[in-house]
Amino acid sequence: METKGSRGPRDSEARRRAGLGAIAGVLAAGTALGVGQLVAGLTGANGSPVVAVGQLQIDFTPPWLKNFAISEFGSDDKLALVSGILVVLGIFAAVIGVAATRRLAYGMAGLVVFAVIGLTAAATRPTATAASLLPTLAATAAAAIVLRVLIERAARAAAPAGPATWAPDSREDDWTAAPADPIAPEAAAETGLTAPDLPGGRGRPGGTGGVIRPSAAQERDWLARAPAGPGAVEPARRSFLAAGAVTAGIAVTAGLAGRVLAERSSVASARNALKIPKPSATVPSLPPGVNLDIPGLASFVTSNNDFYRVDTAIVLPQVDPSSWQLRIHGLVSREITITFDELLRRPLIEDYVTLCCVSNPVGGPYIGNALWLGVSLASLLREAGIKAGADQLMCTSVDGFTSGTPVQTVMDGRDALLAVAMNGQPLPVAHGFPARMVVPGLYGYVSATKWVTDINVTTFAGNYAYWAQRGWSQQAPIKTECRIDVPNGASQIRAARTAVAGVAWAQHKGIEAVEVRVDQGPWNQAKLAAVPGLDTWRQWVWEWDATSGNHVIEARATDQTGYTQTAAQEQPEPNGATGYPSVAVTVG
Repeated sequence: METKGSRGPRDSEARRRAGLGAIAGVLAAGTALGVGQLVAGLTGANGSPVVAVGQLQIDFTPPWLKNFAISEFGSDDKLALVSGILVVLGIFAAVIGVAATRRLAYGMAGLVVFAVIGLTAAATRPTATAASLLPTLAATAAAAIVLRVLIERAARAAAPAGPATWAPDSREDDWTAAPADPIAPEAAAETGLTAPDLPGGRGRPGGTGGVIRPSAAQERDWLARAPAGPGAVEPARRSFLAAGAVTAGIAVTAGLAGRVLAERSSVASARNALKIPKPSATVPSLPPGVNLDIPGLASFVTSNNDFYRVDTAIVLPQVDPSSWQLRIHGLVSREITITFDELLRRPLIEDYVTLCCVSNPVGGPYIGNALWLGVSLASLLREAGIKAGADQLMCTSVDGFTSGTPVQTVMDGRDALLAVAMNGQPLPVAHGFPARMVVPGLYGYVSATKWVTDINVTTFAGNYAYWAQRGWSQQAPIKTECRIDVPNGASQIRAARTAVAGVAWAQHKGIEAVEVRVDQGPWNQAKLAAVPGLDTWRQWVWEWDATSGNHVIEARATDQTGYTQTAAQEQPEPNGATGYPSVAVTVG
C-alpha cells in the first residue's frame, strides 16, 4: 500500500513529464505554424492556418465586437486578432502536450481538433480551392511527427534515477511506479511482470502467484517510463533539449522560407513600375484658405500613409495589374469584362473625396480626404446598360468581400469612381491596388470596395452584402457630423485666447455652418475654411477666450440642406454613430 512519502517521487516525475510535455506541445504547434506558412508560400494559398482561422473569426464577429476592436486597436485590430489566436493556440498546444504524456493518443486527438478547425476555416473562404487545404494538412502532419518524437524523449528525460521498482496498478494497461519487488527491465521484457497485488488475482488462478505478460505496447511504455540509472538521466534530458532546439530551428526556418516565398507574389514592383496616365480633365487648384494652418488640425488632404484602413483582410491581397479584370454583369443589357490596360485607356477623372468608416465613433479618426483618380463608374454602367428594376451594385473584392452600393447614388451625377490612383500615386496595396470603388456620400462598407473584381447589377431585395448579412443597414448615407481636433484635452492649456478647431463633413450636401459651445452655454458660430466642392470635409475654427478651470467643449454641424447634427447619442451600428463631439479641457 502506498504511503504519502512513497508518492513523492511519482508526483515529482509527473510534474517533470507534464512540464516537458507542455514544451513539446508548444514546439509542435510552432512547427505546424512554420510548415503551414511554408506550404502556403509554395502553393499560393491565401495564408497559413492562423490566417484562415482569423478570417473565419472576422466573418463571425458581431458588430459590437467589431466596433470594440476598431476603437481599441484601430488599424492594429488584425494584429491584435492574430496575436490573440496565437496565445490561445499556445495554451491549447501546451494542453495537448501534457495530455500526450499520459497517452500519446490523447495528444493526437488534440491535433485532430486543430486540423478540423483549420480545414473548416480554409474550406469556407469565398475563394477557397483544393490548395487552400494543403497548409493545414501539412501543418498537422508536421505537428504529429514532432509531438511523437518529443514526447518519447520527454518520458525518458523525466524518469527518476535509480533502480526499477515497478508494478502494474489495478488496470492491466497502465503500468506505474509503486513499491514492489525490484524487477529489472530485461526481466520484464523477457518473462513479464510479477503482479502479486492484482485485484482478484487477475491472470492467475485463485489469485495466488503467477505472472502477467504485458502487450508489446505496454512493454514499450514500461521501458520508456522505467527509472534509469544515474548515468542515463542526463543524456536523456540532453537528448530532449537537442531535439527541441532542432525542432525550433526547423519551425523558424520553415516560417521564414514561407515568408520569402509569399513575397514573390508581392505586387510592390509592379506598382512602382506603373505609369498612371494624366487625367482627361484636371481638378481645379484648391482655393485659397482651404487649410487653416492650425497646429493639431487635420490637413485638408490626408496623406496615403496616414489614411485610415478598415477592412476584413488579414493578409493584403496581392493583385497583379496584368491579371486584373473587372466583370460587370447581372441586370444589364450586355456583360462587360475590362482589363487593367483597357481601364487606363479610358478617360480618367480626378476629384477630392472624403471617405468615412461606418465604425467611426463620434469625433473619431476613421475618416480621411484624398485626391482620387479613376474612371467614371456611371459611364461603365451606361455602357453595360442597366435594366429596369436594378437598384444595387453587388461589388466583390478579389478576397470574396462584398459591398452593396445603391445604383441611384452612382448614377446621380456625383464623381463615383473606379479609382486607380490616390494623391497622385498608384493606389497603395493597403488601399485597393490596382483598382477600387470610391463613391462620395456613402459609408465605406457600401461604397469603397478595395481590390474590386466583380460588379453584379442586382436588387437589394434578397441580396445582402457582407456586412448587411451581419445586421448593418443595406444603404448607409454618411451622416452630417463634425470633429474637434484642437484642443484635444491631453494637456492643460493657458487661460488666453485659444483656437478651437476641427473638421466637418456632409458629403454631396456640403457644410453650411459649424457651431461651438462651452459648458452647455450658448452656441457660437465658427469660421469655415474654403472647400473645392460638396464631397470633402471642411475645416473650421472658433476663437475662445479660455478661462481657468475645467471645461467641456462641444460642436455641431449644419449641412446645406438645413439639417443640423443631432445630439442623440447612438452607436455606430447599424448605420453610423450620432451625437455631439466633445472634449474635456483643463485651463490653468
